Amino acid sequence: MNQPLNDQALDQIFRTARTYGAWLDEPVRDDMLQQIYGLMKWGPTSANASPARLVFVRSKAAKERLRPTLSPGNVDKTMAAPVTVIIAYDLLFFEKLPKLFPHSPGMRDLFASNPQLVEVTAKRNSSLQGAYLIVAARALGLDCGPMSGFDNAKLDEEFFGAGRECEGCEQEFFPAGHVKSNFLCNLGYGDPAELFPRGPRLEFSEACSLL
Repeated sequence: MNQPLNDQALDQIFRTARTYGAWLDEPVRDDMLQQIYGLMKWGPTSANASPARLVFVRSKAAKERLRPTLSPGNVDKTMAAPVTVIIAYDLLFFEKLPKLFPHSPGMRDLFASNPQLVEVTAKRNSSLQGAYLIVAARALGLDCGPMSGFDNAKLDEEFFGAGRECEGCEQEFFPAGHVKSNFLCNLGYGDPAELFPRGPRLEFSEACSLL
């Protein structure tokens, strides 16, 4: 039987973790990004579909490609962050189901014949996987700044547009025109001096019911 995590771990992942908008001048190594994915990939998704596709935007050139898609209030914090992750979803995720869900051979065709189910499943489960990414990053000692506040259509054209070269990534995972952005998450080591006071949360009785 699993044992509960200690209070220090729970604080780091949840209770004292904060959403950062300012960053210390400390790089995030590529092997750390690989470790994050190595943890988050084990989180559950519908039919093990794993529709999330991640772009780790870390070079100056890549950040400049991202800049025009950002809302004004998100530009400075994103340009300063060591890494910005585009959490996206692949509308052809079902092509991987023979590998990911082999005990149900008909699952691939179920999705292939139902575009509405594909969209709903991909968006919901990529959102889950983005949350797993945040938990994994915090567990490894990084801080996170998840956000919306960007032009999805403009970002999708820039990073996932049909006919556009995908420099430095494997096209297998980014089929042109079939990947859409969900949300962004800045990663790095946050500057606590720039934090606002922590906002309140709803109490159990305000958000939960026991039936």
